[in-house]
Amino acid sequence: MSMTVITVLMFCVMILLLLTGMPVTFVIGSVGVIFAFFLWGPGGLSMLIYPTYGLSLTFLLAAVPLFIFMGLIMQRSGIADDLFEAMYRWAGGLRGGMAVGTIIVCAIFAAMVGVSGAATVAMGLIALPAMLKRNYSKYLSTGTIQAGGALGLLIPPSIPFLVYAFVAQQSAGMLFASGVLPGLLLAGLYIIYIIVRSAIQPNLAPALPIDERYSFKEKLRSLKSLILPFAVIGSVMGCVVFGITTITEASVIGAIGALIAASAGGKLTWKIVRESLEKTTVVTAMVMWIALAAVCFGSIYTGLGAVKLVKDLFFGLGLGPWGILICMQLSFFVLGMFLDDTAIMFLTVPLYLPIIKQLGFDPIWFGTLFVINMQMAFLTPPYGLNLFYMKGVVPKEITMTDLYKSVWPFVVIQGVGLAIVMMFPQIALWLPYALFK
Repeated sequence: MSMTVITVLMFCVMILLLLTGMPVTFVIGSVGVIFAFFLWGPGGLSMLIYPTYGLSLTFLLAAVPLFIFMGLIMQRSGIADDLFEAMYRWAGGLRGGMAVGTIIVCAIFAAMVGVSGAATVAMGLIALPAMLKRNYSKYLSTGTIQAGGALGLLIPPSIPFLVYAFVAQQSAGMLFASGVLPGLLLAGLYIIYIIVRSAIQPNLAPALPIDERYSFKEKLRSLKSLILPFAVIGSVMGCVVFGITTITEASVIGAIGALIAASAGGKLTWKIVRESLEKTTVVTAMVMWIALAAVCFGSIYTGLGAVKLVKDLFFGLGLGPWGILICMQLSFFVLGMFLDDTAIMFLTVPLYLPIIKQLGFDPIWFGTLFVINMQMAFLTPPYGLNLFYMKGVVPKEITMTDLYKSVWPFVVIQGVGLAIVMMFPQIALWLPYALFK
């Protein structure tokens, strides 16, 4: 049986099993193990030992649970509530102001959390009731929260960037820096969309009545809630940028800083610490099991020569470097509708990265494009994770269909942002090369 047939068969079996509703981890891992056994017998399973064992020894990945814990402490200690209150006071008097404030809070929260779900759930519980109470469109409100929550994938400290750094053997610090300006670009595009659409359709996002608006003094007083979050963010990023610590050591500082910030605000309890530790364990285990399963699958198809197969396929299309890059982005978008970002990374990056390097593209820039694409994956049906996070916190009258409808304008904006970063690579590359080269 030819390499092409086996590779296609592996992916077809994987897709069919995914359609049955089986967990992604079991599907990807079992396909890898079964094909290893049938292709090479019991000895074939030895191919899986070294890469999976090597994954467990990766020091860089120790930062994953620490950044997750940092974000959960910040979320559960009420800091998100204080941030939203500050933005509500400053922006509530504008049409669409509460939605704009939500995007800003999500961007700040992204710099504390590193994952999408925390900001989506937090803003779903805090911002959504406030917006619906003031007659905001349910589509604009829920779409804004889901898109804003997805910024956690891109703005450092980003868990996908950490995993990409391991898979692609690139600098995690440079990858973190590469996400800053694209993250701000996307947040800016969201804000422009909200303001423009609110001006065209005022009924979608009405301004606060004059009697509910805050004085300038009250607005200034609310800014004190920004001190602790920015102190934590600054300590983590400052240590990385100035070379004081490694990423993993900075994650320890972030976790301790989050505990100090929550304690200083008088909101740290043993219950919050226990719940955050439990949730950290669950999320970290999920990420690592998916990574282990994807490594098993990837080791087999890489051993079959899939890198050469994919390279011959792309170069055989005669599309040129940019055509190949666009095809890769389209494949990320399609896979993102069905798979977790970690699984997609382990399955595709080992295949695509050698081609990217051969074409002369920067692997740091490519990693940034990948993460922007994964933001789209978190919003696209049928398996966009933010859709399910959001469904868990919305009122019963907001259906899954409503959530599907709410995200498409923001998916288009994400596509525009992806295109802009593709056309102007320095948006992603200027800061990392200025700081680390």
